[in-house]
Amino acid sequence: MLKLSEKAAQNLAALREKKPVIHNITNFVAMNYTANALLAMGASPMMAHAENEVEELVSSASALVLNIGTPSESRIASMILAGKKATELNTPIILDPVGAGVGLFRMSSAVRIIDQTRVSVIRGNASEILSLRRNDLKTKGMDAIHTVDEAAEIAGILASEIQATLAITGPMDLVTDGERTIRVANGHPLMGYVTGTGCVSTATIGAFLAVDDDRVSATAAALAFFGLAGEKAGEKAAAPGSFKSALIDALYTITPADLAMGAKFEGNH
Repeated sequence: MLKLSEKAAQNLAALREKKPVIHNITNFVAMNYTANALLAMGASPMMAHAENEVEELVSSASALVLNIGTPSESRIASMILAGKKATELNTPIILDPVGAGVGLFRMSSAVRIIDQTRVSVIRGNASEILSLRRNDLKTKGMDAIHTVDEAAEIAGILASEIQATLAITGPMDLVTDGERTIRVANGHPLMGYVTGTGCVSTATIGAFLAVDDDRVSATAAALAFFGLAGEKAGEKAAAPGSFKSALIDALYTITPADLAMGAKFEGNH
C-alpha cells in the first residue's frame, strides 16, 4: 500500500498527464486567480455559470467546484442544475460554503446544494463548517473566528450524516469522512493575506479528485500540495503582492518528487 505522501505525488503526476477539465461556478472575486492556479498546476479550468449551459458543460468535466462567495439566486440555481447533472454522472462535487453563518441566504444556499446534490467534499474554514450544523451560529465576515480543533468533532459528525468528506483549513488543515481523519501541516502565514487562496484550495481539491477516487486521500493530497506551494512562495516573497504571483509559480514548478518529500501528514491514513 502506498504511503500517503507517495499517493500525493502519484496524483500530481496523473493530474499533469491527464489535464482534467474542472468546471467552476465560483465567486467573481477569485475567478481569475482560480483559473490561473488550475492552469499552473496542470488542470484545465472551465469558468461557466449560465443556467442555460451548465448542464451541458458539466457533462464534459471531471469535477465540479461550487463556491458561494458572491451568491445570487440565479447563480445558486445554476449550481443546483450543474450539481444534479454531476450527481447523475457520478462526477465529484466540491462545495465551498464561503461565509456560511454570515447571513441566511448563504446558509440556505449551502444547505440547498447539499440537500439536492451529492456533494463529495466540503471545504471551508472552521466557522463555516460549524455553521453548517449549527444554524444558530454567527460568524464575523468571511474569516474564521473558531479554530480547526473546535470544529473537528462537528466535522466528523457532519461528514457521517451527509456521507461526504469535510476539509477544514487553517494553520493545520483537517480532513475527515467520519471514520478516517488526516491533518495536513503544510502552509504559510502569507496565504491568509491574499484574497482567493481559500477558493483556490477548494479548486485544487477538485483537480485531485479528478484523478483519485478516494476522497480522503485526494483531499489531503490537494491541501498538502497547495500548502507546500505556499511554503515555496514564502521562501521568495516577503509581502502579499509578490507572494500571490510566487504562489502561482510554485503550483507550476513543484514536482511529484517535491510533493512526496515535502507533504506533512498526520493521522489514520
